[in-house]
Amino acid sequence: LYLAAAGIGKMGLVDFDIVDQSNLQRQVIHGESTVGKLKVDSAKNRLADINSDVEVDTYNIRLSSDNAMEIFKEYDIIVDGTDNFPTRYLANDAAVLLGKPYIYGCILRFEGQASVFYSKKGPCYRCLYPEPPPPGLVPSCAEGGVLGILPGIIGLIQATEVVKIILGKGDTLVGRLMLFDALGMKFREMKLRKDKDCPICGENPTIKELIDYEQFCGIPSAAEEEEESAKWEISAKEVKQKLDRTDNFTLVDVREPSEYEICRIDGSVLIPLGKIEEMNPQNLNGISKNDQLILHCKAGVRSLKAAKALKKMGFENVKSMAGGIEEWSESIDPTVPRY
Repeated sequence: LYLAAAGIGKMGLVDFDIVDQSNLQRQVIHGESTVGKLKVDSAKNRLADINSDVEVDTYNIRLSSDNAMEIFKEYDIIVDGTDNFPTRYLANDAAVLLGKPYIYGCILRFEGQASVFYSKKGPCYRCLYPEPPPPGLVPSCAEGGVLGILPGIIGLIQATEVVKIILGKGDTLVGRLMLFDALGMKFREMKLRKDKDCPICGENPTIKELIDYEQFCGIPSAAEEEEESAKWEISAKEVKQKLDRTDNFTLVDVREPSEYEICRIDGSVLIPLGKIEEMNPQNLNGISKNDQLILHCKAGVRSLKAAKALKKMGFENVKSMAGGIEEWSESIDPTVPRY
């Protein structure tokens, strides 16, 4: 979850993802009742339940070089809860260009880091990490795993820094990197110095505007990812045509059982995403690797993940229904309830 905070009583949430069952052991602002819903909506509702006086703006979009400056300019403090390098460099650079503090947090397995990068008073993120690691060298939380308690510990440290900056009290983590080892239950601290040769906050900066951060980090851009996703997808109308022709394929619903009870497409087989991601063909209810499979979820995100997981297991004929059962209800069968 990416947060931008402005003063007391107002905050902005930026996230384009939906709540997944796998998020719940570490993203406690969500719950089982919000699986399949937009993360920004789930978080906003939970925050309103805690304190309805807090004004929460939501941005259900992918943060990018095209929109970061426009979004950030409305806020005083940028709080980073992301898990990828392009967004970290993007958030840092936008914060430097706007002269705002960037509160950094990072977690993996049993370890976490936190700092405040504020170029007006100390180093920025690029002063610490001038270049990103090679693609694939550092696993994401999904790939490497994370102790569920750890995000809460690092997140509370970040929240404490927000309050201190707002109140103008105490010693912030500007110029210091805090390292936490959960297994050893130890905190360590590294002193950070401003790099005079930093390309964005140094004496002779070369970065005057936001750049292409996916290219900088050597990973596919959002447009390339969308193009790749299109190769995996089939439209709801095409699925309807196949059903009408009684084509030989299996329609697999990868949502949770509670969602399946609310609404379903006739003839679909329920195999939740979590079971598929266990990479155990025995969980697939007798489905063969030679079968033609079309997967669907609520909006198309989980089914795309499931399709790629099945591909790794050796299933060749797999497609994801774009837009999920939401699109089915919208364009094929309006009697299917929406939730």
